Amino acid sequence: MAAGAGLLVIFLAWFAGPGLFGISNDAKGTTVQAEVIQPTPCVAGGTAETVKFEFGGKPMEGALNGCGHGKGERLEVVVPDGASGNAVSVHAADAAAGAKDARRPVGLALLVFSCFAGGMYVYLVLRGPRRLATA
Repeated sequence: MAAGAGLLVIFLAWFAGPGLFGISNDAKGTTVQAEVIQPTPCVAGGTAETVKFEFGGKPMEGALNGCGHGKGERLEVVVPDGASGNAVSVHAADAAAGAKDARRPVGLALLVFSCFAGGMYVYLVLRGPRRLATA
């Protein structure tokens, strides 16, 4: 019974997809070409570079959460949906997180091991204590 329940949980988790483990493939924004207008060296933590780009038919500036680019360097950035004004926070398009990493297989493996451990615990509880044979 416990093994069947464990297999059912694993089967349902497999077909639930990447969303079960908090993995999302949704790209939240629009990719545009940007030019670095104020570069920042990578020696201090928490720095941001200023980039200019065209979004929605009008020129905009934004803060790129990156460092080490040269002045005038062109790169692709992701602008969040509904961005407006001059203080837009953008990130590099090639730095967007996706579901092409090991989170789903590792999460599924941990689920399999936890189902196995739970099944073994139920088996041991139902089996009861063992008595040592006296000679």
